[in-house]
Amino acid sequence: MTEVGVIGGGIAGLTAAIALVKQGYDVTLIHAGIKNTNSYLAQAGIALPILEGDSPNAHVLDTIRAGRYLNDEETVWNVISKSSEAYTFLTSLGLKFEENEVEGGHSFPRVFTIKNETGKHMTKILYVRAKELGVNFVQGIAEALAVRDKKAYGIFLDGELMKFDGTILASGGYTALFKYTAGSELNLGTLIGDAIMKGAPARDLEFVQFHPTGFAGKNGVKLVSEAVRGAGAKLVTEDGERFVNELEPRDVVARAIYRQLQSGKRVFLDATGIDDFKGRFPQIYAFLKKEGINPERDLIPVFPIAHYSIGGVSVDLWYRTPIRNLYAIGEAASNGFHGANRLASNSLLECVISGLEVVRTICRDRPRIRETPELRYSDNELGDIESLRELLWGYAGIVRDGASLEEGLRKLDGIEVDERLKILAMGVLKNALIRKESRGAHFRRDYPYMRKEFERPLFWTGF
Repeated sequence: MTEVGVIGGGIAGLTAAIALVKQGYDVTLIHAGIKNTNSYLAQAGIALPILEGDSPNAHVLDTIRAGRYLNDEETVWNVISKSSEAYTFLTSLGLKFEENEVEGGHSFPRVFTIKNETGKHMTKILYVRAKELGVNFVQGIAEALAVRDKKAYGIFLDGELMKFDGTILASGGYTALFKYTAGSELNLGTLIGDAIMKGAPARDLEFVQFHPTGFAGKNGVKLVSEAVRGAGAKLVTEDGERFVNELEPRDVVARAIYRQLQSGKRVFLDATGIDDFKGRFPQIYAFLKKEGINPERDLIPVFPIAHYSIGGVSVDLWYRTPIRNLYAIGEAASNGFHGANRLASNSLLECVISGLEVVRTICRDRPRIRETPELRYSDNELGDIESLRELLWGYAGIVRDGASLEEGLRKLDGIEVDERLKILAMGVLKNALIRKESRGAHFRRDYPYMRKEFERPLFWTGF
């Protein structure tokens, strides 16, 4: 029986595991707990253009408009045209959505939600179903990809080789390389860096989406979902001045807040006009109350935080990497779906569709490992992660320029950190330096406009 290893316990990995088992594969899923995934933390919902009055075409146009025309149009159509398949897959597992909401950049209320903690409910039900179907779950963190001569043989866990005929990388992105993020602390992108070093280029690493409304309190950094703005919350300064259309795409809103903060003003989210905030947003209400804020009567202090990695391991339309028998899905992968700026709630749609699609690819490819060559394993210490986080936040943050990016590259050389993380961080900085324009999540104050010559992806091979 063909053995497939899935690295990551988020929605993409769980979807792939379920679909693989149904096709008769022997599936092992390596994860560090489903609560340690960005999928579990996803608040708002999943974008599905399946309601009357909406259409895949309208969703495609919204996605490309938000992505600032850098999207791969074939990929966008490939994902969004399968939305009804994603809906059927999820509801067949017993998932029941409660509401449909509008979020920034959408022209229709197509975001399907469950108590504004949609990711949590989706992840849980997928996990239970995968268990019932016989997916072999192994608790742990995959340390490295087992690759030789651009062919994958599995992964290393606790220094030991776990051999697989096919390996699916679903380990998330690299937002934890930035100082402020509300995502999983495990999302360092170590295996993305590993894949780069072993022959799989990365794509569009410069595009890191900053969520406009992060909240920092004594219990850490949290996220105040975009759905709160969709429900009518307003962004105001300490003077009570409203300064932006809250339903613009995230890059626009994040930079508007950044400018206010840079001018010395504090920024707040005013959600006092939302009826039954506690009932509609229980998760957000709970963590704010622990911080001494009642959102039904108090303003919520907010600031932009690193939220989503648009870049990742470069894959084709069918989620293959250039390394034979290695596939990548979800936030770990990049094939042009999001363009330069992810449209809100498209990430969970991508997770489900990429998980289903990669299984069709594996069924066609029929990966098989007959002989295993000698494979080297190096036990790498992560090193000085905090300095790396400070560097990327300071030199490759919400607003960049050539001088700061070059300074960041110089300082990166002196940080003692896992080479895989260093090569990933270098890719973020170098791609941002090469892209002499402002487009989507990438904004340069020295080139504050889009340029036609950069309406193309950038790839990073480590050289």
